[in-house]
Amino acid sequence: MLDRPRQTPLIAAVACLLLFSVLALGVSLDWAWLADVDDTGEDLAGWADDQGDWLHDVLRVVELAFEVLAMTIYSVVLTGVMLAKRHRRAAVFVVVVMVATVVITQGLKLLVGRDRPDWQETLGFLDTRAFPSGHASQTTALAGVCLVLAVMLVRRANIRRLIGAGLVLVVALVCADRLLLGRHFWTDVTGGALLGAGLVLLTLALYNPLPRSHALNALPLPQALPSNNDLAVVLNPIKVEDVDQFQAMVAQLAAESGWKEPRWYLTTIEDSGTGQAEQASIDGADLVIVCGGDGTVREVCAELAGTGIPVGIVPAGTGNLLARNLDIPLFIRAAIDIAINGQDRAIDMVKVTGDGIEDTHFMVMAGMGFDAAIMEGVNEDIKAKVGWLAYVWSALKALMFPTMRLEVSIDGGEFTKHRARTCVVGNVGSLQGGMNLIPDAAIDDGQLDVVLLYPRRFLSWIPLVVRVLSRREGRAGESVARFTGRSVVVRASSEVPRQLDGDTIGPGCELHMECIHGRLLVRVPR
Repeated sequence: MLDRPRQTPLIAAVACLLLFSVLALGVSLDWAWLADVDDTGEDLAGWADDQGDWLHDVLRVVELAFEVLAMTIYSVVLTGVMLAKRHRRAAVFVVVVMVATVVITQGLKLLVGRDRPDWQETLGFLDTRAFPSGHASQTTALAGVCLVLAVMLVRRANIRRLIGAGLVLVVALVCADRLLLGRHFWTDVTGGALLGAGLVLLTLALYNPLPRSHALNALPLPQALPSNNDLAVVLNPIKVEDVDQFQAMVAQLAAESGWKEPRWYLTTIEDSGTGQAEQASIDGADLVIVCGGDGTVREVCAELAGTGIPVGIVPAGTGNLLARNLDIPLFIRAAIDIAINGQDRAIDMVKVTGDGIEDTHFMVMAGMGFDAAIMEGVNEDIKAKVGWLAYVWSALKALMFPTMRLEVSIDGGEFTKHRARTCVVGNVGSLQGGMNLIPDAAIDDGQLDVVLLYPRRFLSWIPLVVRVLSRREGRAGESVARFTGRSVVVRASSEVPRQLDGDTIGPGCELHMECIHGRLLVRVPR
């Protein structure tokens, strides 16, 4: 919707505002048929009065929850969130829509000068002008703003539909509240809703809340090597809703930044990125963009490591661990922009060997025990519907994963014995769920960080999480142990679940890991 021509929201805005104008004219001229419709509101208010105090209490709560002060607070909070997420244009969009709605609504109230219904509820009696309803216009405007931001920032269509349905219900509730309390006529709330919707659409037509491209805001970066501006894109097609739309977006942003038409390499069930990345490098790509989940990103990065070809990451999975640790936005359009116009950063990779697996790599983390059991227990159907909540449910089921007996060797030293429910070897600090499990870790320091967690009882997870987040060190033998080194070997006394970057690799007893410093170039924000 946000990438469509401006004529689309402009036409819808004109339609809403034209209907509003006709309604305002009818109210001003006291059209008889409108008056007949408005008079039916007395029956609604009478029905509400017959239901007793409980309904009036509920209606008053709704009224206060969506009055001018409350709506101002909601708008300020939403603006603050957008600024905190670095979506400055979205923040401006919120402010412009909400301020315009309040000012125009109050101006029209004075211009039309309509009195309130004679049958309104006496508690909280209003003697201000009635047309259009400020509650209806502001609630509709804020709901429209939230819907625009949901389309912009929420990738899952089912979640967007759920948000849209919820917003429609909120607007309907507020409009019904105004009628049942007798504060407004039917035409007041209808006019308010049309005005709020029209202003959202008009602002969207005149001012796009999408972030501006880096190419427009920053000077081109110097190139260390000659480039033909050949762009390749490795895409996992099941991770984007509309492949054609995604391809058009990448092509548009690439053309704006001086890159050639992208060459496309789609992953398959048999090959999740390795072969596509290899072919892209053979075809002479100067930049490879990968769009997919953590598994696809890991395969492409491993294949292009050491080639000098930078990798741009467009996160489209559920965890998106590497992107989060590199401060790459999860908003797809912004991530594409970073991938094309960001700066190159050399990061570490980790070589992995172990029993029952071929030699491989990881970018973010490896795990044995509880965290790998979480990955094994995720229901893919639930994950497709609710995203990261599927991991929460799986974690609750695996919370008391059995204790493991482990031996750990750092940089070829002697093995030390430990008991733990989970062992995480991290190349970065922030792991699943955004938990900063290893605060001192860095993806370009040439070191691996090992964390062993051993909560003895179910409730022991609470102080353990507090200790991890607060970075407090415990005494030897307590529930947290940490090690740092360039190479790490972990052995379990029996087979346990294992995972690399959130993908399970089957049960086993050993993992040998070695950090390869500065092995891969990735595009990150400037």
